[in-house]
Amino acid sequence: MKVFKFGGASVKDAEGVKNVSLVLESEGFENCVLVVSAMGKTTNALEKAVQNYFDKIDYQTEIEKVKQNHLEISKGLFQEHHPVFSEISLFFDDIESFLRRNKSPNYNFVYDQVVSCGEMISSKILSEYLNDIQFKNHWLDARDYIKTDSNYREGNINWEETQRKISELDCDSCFVTQGFIGSEANNFTVTLGREGSDYSAAIFAYCLNAEAMTIWKDVPGVMTGDPRKFENVNLLSNISYEEAIEMAYYGASVIHPKTLQPLKQKNIPFYVKSFLEPKKPGTKVGSSEQTENQETYILKENQNLMRISTRDFAFIAEEHLSQIFALLAKHKITISLMQTSAISFVLCVEDKYDHIDDLNQELQINFNSEVVKNVSLFTVRNAKLEDLNKFYENKNILLEQISKKTIQVVTN
Repeated sequence: MKVFKFGGASVKDAEGVKNVSLVLESEGFENCVLVVSAMGKTTNALEKAVQNYFDKIDYQTEIEKVKQNHLEISKGLFQEHHPVFSEISLFFDDIESFLRRNKSPNYNFVYDQVVSCGEMISSKILSEYLNDIQFKNHWLDARDYIKTDSNYREGNINWEETQRKISELDCDSCFVTQGFIGSEANNFTVTLGREGSDYSAAIFAYCLNAEAMTIWKDVPGVMTGDPRKFENVNLLSNISYEEAIEMAYYGASVIHPKTLQPLKQKNIPFYVKSFLEPKKPGTKVGSSEQTENQETYILKENQNLMRISTRDFAFIAEEHLSQIFALLAKHKITISLMQTSAISFVLCVEDKYDHIDDLNQELQINFNSEVVKNVSLFTVRNAKLEDLNKFYENKNILLEQISKKTIQVVTN
């Protein structure tokens, strides 16, 4: 069994959906699971609708725009009276019906019920199109197979239940399903975190003991830097699970941080390839002795720098760190870099849910704290330390850290 994951850029329009069939023709469509993201910028648009709903302003217009976009894409794929058009309309009717009846004030719960529809619709369109052109497949609702707890927007996998359900699939068939989503015990939708479709693919690969997993991107593979942000970058042909995990931790956007762990546990090779040039080899991630340790560059933007210190000039001790970490966990704020001194604790953090001001307010009850917003974290892996000065050129350095051959600097 093989697992393929197609991201939003690969199915953003009718031509993209058609191109998926060309990739499958190149790779072979036997015994595989296709995991699909929402089309293009659908997730962003549905997020805006949810925000408008809670702000008590017009959310219907945003939903209608998304609906019309999917109908327009479908016109480039199907005959006029194809059943898929009514199915698309039903998905959007369900969104509006849910929002009219909803009584829950829980933003994260509502978010998951609405935003998850992007993957449901894109996977249905792709499945129907492939069946029409004789790539026979079964459409699966991922929520029937990936079971989670009730931690909305960051669902934790119930591995035992998920394994049991996915193991029931017929490995001699082909399936199209959704990334990013699962469901909790009451069958409400739970998303797996932003950009979580790669993780979904890894879950299916793990539970099916897949021979390989491939993520199809608009880049040739894992590069030594994001070509949209850095010049003169190269393709990494072979990297180890360990190096890939490190790169994901430091913010390499081509790999979702949670993806590697289940694959490594069963030694399932993981490929990153271009859907624009499917014949090219891309990058292989696995237990390879040929791992390339080239100098790589990673830029994480939209970060926040926090400086926290004791009010009585006391040392930052274990009990202080315990309080700080508890508040970070409470507000779902993740640490990208940290550095401690005698009386201060400095953090570069990612605030996915806009909780940084609430965190800072709570910290100021017992500490002195300040926040510098919208900073960038620049990381160099396998750095040539003799060339250190070039990493500081034209940068306003707020924080720096050097560890073995990894350099990290926070700039604004």
